[in-house]
Amino acid sequence: MTATDPALTALSQGWCALSLLHGRIEAHIERALQAEHGLSVREYSLLDVLSRQHDGVGGHLQMKQVADAVVLSQSATTRLVTRLEDRGLLARYLCPTDRRGIYTNVSDAGLKLLAEARPTNDTALREALDDAAGNPDLAPLVRVVESASAPAHPVPSAGVPS
Repeated sequence: MTATDPALTALSQGWCALSLLHGRIEAHIERALQAEHGLSVREYSLLDVLSRQHDGVGGHLQMKQVADAVVLSQSATTRLVTRLEDRGLLARYLCPTDRRGIYTNVSDAGLKLLAEARPTNDTALREALDDAAGNPDLAPLVRVVESASAPAHPVPSAGVPS
């Protein structure tokens, strides 16, 4: 395959369109969440992921799993957790079966803020998709997003690439 190969060019154009769609959606949601709730997209995503933890087997996430779920490095995720913990939205505690493990739970204040922010996130997502649907290069990707169903377990398990 050469740089001028039509298949490679189409692949590159598809990737550019996907990247553009993602960027537009994320920027639109970011503005809405910041304006209404003082949250970034990453902060909202972290609260959302952690709010889905449960007490059953595999219900509490290790920091690597959280990092994978919010698409950040472990160090960036730790800094994000610290910022939200400083705001009283999260709390950390030691794993009861492995004293080396540290888990993070969403506080009552974090759950309240998440519940308030969820409609804003959903509305901003819908608006961004509706806007992108008017662009002929992005419309096919919007249709794919709209037809995709969420996986049963949206948080990747340890060792599984995301």
